[in-house]
Amino acid sequence: DNMSVLVGKVRQRVRFKTTVLDIEIADLIDECKADLRLSGVLAEKIIDDDPLILRAVSTYCRAYYETDTDNAKRLQLSYDLLKQHLTLSTDYTVVSSP
Repeated sequence: DNMSVLVGKVRQRVRFKTTVLDIEIADLIDECKADLRLSGVLAEKIIDDDPLILRAVSTYCRAYYETDTDNAKRLQLSYDLLKQHLTLSTDYTVVSSP
């Protein structure tokens, strides 16, 4: 299923070799998607294989798991800037016409 594929991609980007945290990663992915929707990105535009959505989700998760405070802040800022970019783009905020 798509969620397990996305969890695997995020696990790789967070550099985890074990699947023991997959449920937590899936929860973080859902949190990130909810945050993107709350910020103005349309739900229909939050597609798991979209490269910018994948970057946003993986950066969000990396910030959560980062143990170095400075790196965590840098990753959070990176996520926030990407989220801002997505919310300013009509590609992610305007309903596609059929």
